[in-house]
Amino acid sequence: MGSDFVRLALEGGSHEVVVLDALTYAGNLRNLQAVDSDARFHFVHGDICDQEVAGGAMAGCDAVVHFAAETHVDRSIRGDREFVRTNVEGTRVLLSAALEAGIERFLFVSTDEVYGQLPWRDPGTESTPAALARFRAGNEDFPTFFTEESPFRPRSPYAATKAAADHLALAYHHTHGLPVVVTRASNNYGPYQFPEKLIPLMIRQAIEGGELPVYGDGRNVRDWLFVRDHSRGVLGALERGEPGEAYNLGGLSERTNLEVVRGIVRELGVGEGRIRFIPDRPGHDARYALDPGKAERVLGWAPTTHFEEGLPATVRWYKKNEAWWKRAGQADARR
Repeated sequence: MGSDFVRLALEGGSHEVVVLDALTYAGNLRNLQAVDSDARFHFVHGDICDQEVAGGAMAGCDAVVHFAAETHVDRSIRGDREFVRTNVEGTRVLLSAALEAGIERFLFVSTDEVYGQLPWRDPGTESTPAALARFRAGNEDFPTFFTEESPFRPRSPYAATKAAADHLALAYHHTHGLPVVVTRASNNYGPYQFPEKLIPLMIRQAIEGGELPVYGDGRNVRDWLFVRDHSRGVLGALERGEPGEAYNLGGLSERTNLEVVRGIVRELGVGEGRIRFIPDRPGHDARYALDPGKAERVLGWAPTTHFEEGLPATVRWYKKNEAWWKRAGQADARR
């Protein structure tokens, strides 16, 4: 997500970008090769939990866009220490440094997972836009969606640390006057995503001839947002969002996990017989779906890449860039 946002911010020609990154197992400077010769791009290798480093990276900056996080739910279940350190303490350090530096805008990138889970619905029976229209109309028995007023009910260690950071960021606005804006997005997908997440993992497994492991019965529903649409939403919130406010960035593309995997199988021309159902993970949320109406009204934002277009494009990118994800997998194995 961060590297795509950097590329988008530099495309306009009016921004200068400083990237602070610790380059942990998922960090990869190759993701920024397209801009590393741009004089407006600067890279600082450092830890967001180090206030001196964070403050130094912010020197001369007008705004901070905080993407940095441990994000993989499975990893947070196996061990949550790094999630608490990076997602909570790291956010606190950045907020404190931004306040001291007089930063004019602090954009915190949160997640739909802070809201918990929604009642399950079958997205195959009704499209997300149609279901959302019924939700907004308040029809009886309407399907539910998260709005910015939905209570926080995180159900995984990852989600809990993001919820804590989300609250902390807005508290810095209300208590200290730091101009904080928050975005909460649906599940991202697209080029350069580290191959531990569902879509790139399944693409890698399919290409390499392995089995495609699906948790439980595969009926868990996620709303999918193409990475460039997410970047556009973050940039819109940075430029036009109201301090102290949060904006949901929904992809309007709900799919069951099994449907996503079957779509990848079809794109790559491999048999569905390689799909294997494995024991479900603890606390696996049934469904996420966001109402992005506030972002549409205030930011003039809407997703433009439908899943039926974005998934094939993503599969093509991973097929073309096999060396990239193989190196990423080697870095993960060394961790």
